[in-house]
Amino acid sequence: MLKVEKINNVTVAQFENVDRFNALITEPVKEELKSLFDKPETKLVLNLQGIKFIDSSGFGVFLSIMKTAANNHGQFKICNIGKEVMELFKLLQLHNVFEIFDNRDDCVASFN
Repeated sequence: MLKVEKINNVTVAQFENVDRFNALITEPVKEELKSLFDKPETKLVLNLQGIKFIDSSGFGVFLSIMKTAANNHGQFKICNIGKEVMELFKLLQLHNVFEIFDNRDDCVASFN
């Protein structure tokens, strides 16, 4: 469901073969993302390229991961949000909560 790779010292996770982040998959995705913070000071980028819809449970996962990151002295950032999904972020005022970047490379570089 998630493809995880390391770029320098930053972990980048991206959805594979999924275009909707909804209640059907939130629990396993949340557990997988949380496990990435088992090591303190993890730097995580969630690349939302290809995601066309996120429901409330998906946004709940983002908030949960942000809290997990903070509790483990890590960082969590999001990139490549599609136009329709960004409208949801704005509607929920979450574009003010998360660090959001237009592309993966800028997001990864922002940690240095």
